[in-house]
Amino acid sequence: MNNQPYANPDALVSTEWLAAHLNDANIRIIESNEDPLLYSTGHIPGAVNIDWVADLNDPLTRDYLDAARFTALMNANAIGIGNDTTVIFYGDKNNWWACYAFWVFQLFGHNKAKILNGGRKKWADEKRETTRQMPTYAPANYIAPQRDDSKIRAFRDQVLTHVRAKGTLVDVRSPQEFTGERMHMPDYPNEGALRGGHIPGAQSIPWAQAVREDGTFKSREELTALYGGKGVTPDKDIIAYCRIGERSSHSWFVLTYLLGYPSVKNYDGSWTEWGNGVGLPIEK
Repeated sequence: MNNQPYANPDALVSTEWLAAHLNDANIRIIESNEDPLLYSTGHIPGAVNIDWVADLNDPLTRDYLDAARFTALMNANAIGIGNDTTVIFYGDKNNWWACYAFWVFQLFGHNKAKILNGGRKKWADEKRETTRQMPTYAPANYIAPQRDDSKIRAFRDQVLTHVRAKGTLVDVRSPQEFTGERMHMPDYPNEGALRGGHIPGAQSIPWAQAVREDGTFKSREELTALYGGKGVTPDKDIIAYCRIGERSSHSWFVLTYLLGYPSVKNYDGSWTEWGNGVGLPIEK
């Protein structure tokens, strides 16, 4: 069957749809980028900025913010996100950081969330309206549940158990990082990994293979062939990883929402943790 819709087509919105709904009171647009200064150069009208480091991570512990801080984030800085607000994420690098923020929101069960297909790149390529004006919203009354890491997040020891059980792992980094030729992304500095290579048994499926040149996601048929061709099928428990969890959150989104795989986790410790772990096995 050709042109089969995604398993969860409502998880995406098009640039055309968003342009027509910029003033909807029940949605909030969130831009999330690697570069925190990019938002200030011009953003989609009405969009608020969430910094993946300053806003989503705990300031001391290598972990994400807790329920109290997530509640404060939603209610602070005139972001104005309520529990019933539909949140639409977009960002740079073909939506890495949009998917990363989306994934963190899912740790708190905020399932009224969508990704702008094509992200900032497609919006800009189409020369759609941008602004430098900071929006203002009335404070909301958000109440966050306790963060749930059990369903969509993997930790180092869980990954090690998965490796020993010959479970399915997806390495979404570049081929050069997978082989150990590089210890960082092309054109990026090394971010602390002492050894190169990949987690034993992992399949190399770079995140970029899931998108077209304009940044939009490939069709369901193309994605099914891409992952299924490497034995990454919906009947398996899957763990995706990259260097710190940003690229793998993109692949996690594809597998979970576009293909409907029921058991996919993102290992956010990824290679910066695994490549430095004493005694952890590595392949090249």
